Amino acid sequence: MTKAIALYSGGLDSTLAILAVMKQGIEVKAVTFLNHFGCDISDKSSCSKDPFAAAQQFGFEVKLCHLSGKFIEIVKNPKFGHGKNMNPCMDCRILMIREAKEFMEMAGADFIITGEVIGQRPMSQRRDSLDIIDRETGLRGHILRPLSAKLLKPTVPEMKGLVNRELLYGFGGRTRKPQMALAAEFGLVDYPAPASGCLLTEPNYSYRLSELLAYDRDPSLDDLNLLRLGRHFRISPACKVIVGRDERENNAIEGIIGVRGPFLRVEDHAGPIAVIRGEAGDEAVRIAAALCVRYSDAKLLPEVTVKVWDRDSASMLATAPADKDLIDRYKIERKDKSRVLQKA
Repeated sequence: MTKAIALYSGGLDSTLAILAVMKQGIEVKAVTFLNHFGCDISDKSSCSKDPFAAAQQFGFEVKLCHLSGKFIEIVKNPKFGHGKNMNPCMDCRILMIREAKEFMEMAGADFIITGEVIGQRPMSQRRDSLDIIDRETGLRGHILRPLSAKLLKPTVPEMKGLVNRELLYGFGGRTRKPQMALAAEFGLVDYPAPASGCLLTEPNYSYRLSELLAYDRDPSLDDLNLLRLGRHFRISPACKVIVGRDERENNAIEGIIGVRGPFLRVEDHAGPIAVIRGEAGDEAVRIAAALCVRYSDAKLLPEVTVKVWDRDSASMLATAPADKDLIDRYKIERKDKSRVLQKA
């Protein structure tokens, strides 16, 4: 029986690519590649839809694989460059297909399926980009793109008669209307709205990441996860403060940091948790306490007590709320993007 390995994001295009091939009686095993910059599939609130709803509906197997440190390296040093923000789209695609190639060989599959559509994404889905991807992965002729197949040269499985080219499609461009119509034909109704799902395409997140890499070329997993949360302040080259914005973020920050510190919270008033990353000197603690008060319900009081935890010890610190000048001086935001990106 003909077998294929599919790259599966849970989005509309990758799902339709799988269904188009399954319709021909081909066995498909899907692989979802995880990294630190996509939606957290363990947290349904961070993804627009359940990424495995279609797999459950249509009965195909999905294997999860975390790209871990391999992906961090291509974010820092992409061979084919970044997109508009910090997204290394070409290198990302090449990495995923190389990993899928290993699954293909282990499973004895005949080819790889992707949901790529010619002209849909400006960096990785141009015709010349697809040629580069095929060359760099060593899979020229063995990557089938069912949604745009009729706009591309026949692949090896098509020429061998493993896949009926006439039953594939010729979609191109950025419109999703043909895909939505095809989804209706398949009975696929539960799919996410069109979006990359990649934090590296978001300007504000990308700026935070580039700023972090400017000061730490080998950030910890904790520091990468904290980029998603709160307000960030650069106190010194070796120290950052992160302040939660609501109860959900406070809980998430505590979940990442655990019993480690230092972290701070206003006593006797509702407010955020603040965590210090890096060298937590007296000045950093004082600034973090002032920021903690500024974003609490006590922000209009002249002086407030803040509790400071540092592993097994705790202390109290009385401080006034941070003023606008202090916030403007330390807050990490897109004021001067070129300076930070140059340092990174």
